[in-house]
This record gives sequence, C-alpha cells and structure tokens, in this order.
Amino acid sequence: MKKLRWGIMGCAQIAAKAFIPSVRASDMHAIAAVASRDEARARAYADTHGIPGAYGRYRDLLTDPDIDAVYIPLPNHLHREWTIEAARAGKHVLVEKPMAVSASDAAAMVEASERYGVHLQENVMYRCHTRYDRIKEILRSGEIGAIRGLHGVFTSDRSAMEGDIRFVREMGGGSLYDIGCYLFSAARCLLEREPEAATAQAFFSPDHGGVDMMASGLVEFPDDVALTFQCGLWADFANTLEIRGTRGTIRLPSAFSLRGDLSPDIQVTAGGETRTEPFERGNQQQALLDRFARAVLLGEPEAISPWDGVRNLQVIEACLASAREKRRVAIDALDAGASSAAGQ
Repeated sequence: MKKLRWGIMGCAQIAAKAFIPSVRASDMHAIAAVASRDEARARAYADTHGIPGAYGRYRDLLTDPDIDAVYIPLPNHLHREWTIEAARAGKHVLVEKPMAVSASDAAAMVEASERYGVHLQENVMYRCHTRYDRIKEILRSGEIGAIRGLHGVFTSDRSAMEGDIRFVREMGGGSLYDIGCYLFSAARCLLEREPEAATAQAFFSPDHGGVDMMASGLVEFPDDVALTFQCGLWADFANTLEIRGTRGTIRLPSAFSLRGDLSPDIQVTAGGETRTEPFERGNQQQALLDRFARAVLLGEPEAISPWDGVRNLQVIEACLASAREKRRVAIDALDAGASSAAGQ
C-alpha cells in the first residue's frame, strides 16, 4: 500500500519524542522533510533524526510535491495560520492540541480543510487507545448505573523551565490550554454530549507571564452531570480520571500519559467488588496516525471529527473567562452544521 508521506513543521521536542518514533513504527507512513525558519536548525534536526529533506521556510515544505500531509507542533498561536496555509496547498494536517487559541480560529481551520478537501485532525492520541472503547462499552452496558459525575486531574511541575512557550499568554500558554484540554476532551468523549457552562478558579502566576499555572473547576453537562477538574503546570504529577455512577465507579490511574512505567489498566468497581482490567500499553500516537492514514489513503471515515477540537476550545475559553472574571460562564453551542459534524 502507498505510504502517507509526512512533513514536519518546526523542530519541536514532541515531534522527536512521540511523532517520529510512531511514524517509523508503522508501515503506513514515511517522513519526507522537516522545516524551520532557521535552515541550519532544520538540517541539523534532519540529520539527527534521519529525515531526507530540510527547509528553511515553512512555505517551501508546503510546495514539496513529495509531501502528502504535515504535522504541526508549532506554538498554539501559529496553528491557525499554518493549518490554513497547508490546506490551501492541498496537504492533510495533523495539528497538536489544543487545535488553536480560540474556537473561532479552530472553526476557520476546519472550514479551510473542508473548502480545500483535506483531512484535518487534532492530535488527541489518548482517545485512540482501546481502553477508551472498553470504557464506553462498560458505560453503555449499565454496569455502573447512571453517570453522576466525573473527576479528572492532570498536573505536572514545569515551573522551573525558563523560556517555555507555555508561559507566554499571547501564544496560548497556561495549564488549561496545555493539559486541561485532555480533561475536557475525555469528559465530552465519554458522556457523548456537550457541556453547558463552566466555573473555574485559577492561579495566574506573575513569575510565568501571568498564565494559569493551576486551575480547578466545574464543567456542567446536561442532566445535572458535571466534570470536576484540576490541571496545573506547577504541581505534583498526576493524570487520573474517575467516572462515578449510581452503582459503581471506573478509575484510570493513568488516564492520558503512559510515559515510563505508567499502567494503561483500568479499575472497575461494581456490586461491591473491584476488578482490574489489563490493557497492552500499545502506542497511542501510532494508533491515531494509522487511523489518519486509513482516512487519507483508503477513504475510511475520520476517527474524530475536526469539529471536536472546536468544541473543546469553547470549554477552555469558558474556563479562562470564568477564572479571570470570577463568574459562571455559559458555553455557546456551535451552529447546526458544525453540531452535526461534531457528532460524527
């Protein structure tokens, strides 16, 4: 089968740690080139990672006829510009999360992908792990009863990382954008509905560009179900999720990150008994990439609609507004066309 030929936009560490090894673990992909605004840096990165081509301008990458798709791990505020440019050039796009810095920017990206007939995917790789399909199966079976609430925590301590782009507000920095996005995405995925309002409190650190280094809050869903959450860039590491029902609970000790020796197993408590369901660690990133390739090369349905990323940004923006203005913020619904697409 033809391979999906990738170009990488920027020399990001996340590309080296996750994207490149995952591409090379699959026979469905090949990396053709990398681009940076510094050609010497692009060539050094290409040499280090065995990438054939290197460009000193992003636009040169987009005019390369041997590239089918681009991976965009650039700072959040650049996602809109370069996703639209890539779509205009006829390239499929995998863009890092969050999709953009605003729901309106993300919607413009989706609209461009639709206009130019390319696939656009936010890199929500955790959702492609088989355990999330299993969790949905348990929820639909009624084993833990009706869902009464979810609680998620995703925190790490990056406070000493001087010059980190996560500390630049204008670039979409802060914990809600960086890791809160996982919590909101998971709740929306598992509840299979969209939230109505959010209330959040945050610590905006003057030592870190005034971005939210810790946030806690409540996201309200229909039928009086809510997600309570904590996310932070200046706190002890955790990435947990708990779904509590009327007759039981599902716990994910490692809900999103499976780095190091973190286990993908889930714990299910029902009928007064607790069991652990084991899962292979697998490669979440490769699973998403392979689904993306099948959509592009074989015409299979997209795993996750790109409108999902737009909806997630609506939640992030509501939480930020709530934290800054000290009030409950309603979450606006997308228009009917986008709503239909988001449900795919």
